Amino acid sequence: MKIKASIVTKSVLVIAIAAGLAACNQNKTADKPAAAPASTVTGTPEIVYINQDSLVSQYDYIKDMNKRLEEKGKAANNEVELRKQAIQRQYADYQKNGATIPADKRAAIEQRLQQKGQEFQQFQQNAGAQVQQEQLTETNKLYENLVEFTKKYAKEKGYKMVLTFQKGNTTMLYGDASLDVTKDVIKRLNDAYAKDKK
Repeated sequence: MKIKASIVTKSVLVIAIAAGLAACNQNKTADKPAAAPASTVTGTPEIVYINQDSLVSQYDYIKDMNKRLEEKGKAANNEVELRKQAIQRQYADYQKNGATIPADKRAAIEQRLQQKGQEFQQFQQNAGAQVQQEQLTETNKLYENLVEFTKKYAKEKGYKMVLTFQKGNTTMLYGDASLDVTKDVIKRLNDAYAKDKK
């Protein structure tokens, strides 16, 4: 009976505080919006947060995405390095044998080497741009997936707002640990990703 009485007492107290706050808010000027409550009367928080650092380090999709991008970056760098070495060998051969080559042939070889150097620079720029474009595409896809997941998750849980927290980001300096839904979010994301991979 004491438990029921304390629950009723707490409920009445919460209602009384809410009514008091509502009465206070009515006396404020119309141009100041009332502050939104941090949680509903039922105890479910309306605002929660996800630790972005944990999400990045523990979400399998991000790990796989980073691995894919790293492999593509290494492949592009390897191709650039192979082409660079081929041009350097041709230039070294020319330097070594240049004195024995007739002047008219030297000019043609120099022009060809210069053209290959320009083509190499263009290839290097294109390879870098392609890797950056792939990174941007992957990042946008990740962002869209996270936004879509978070909308569904918030609706299912009854949250009004889901924030992110990142070390060093001053937009959120503190959040009570009871509002941290990171573990649940990462588990659900990894479960969904595992199903998609099959």
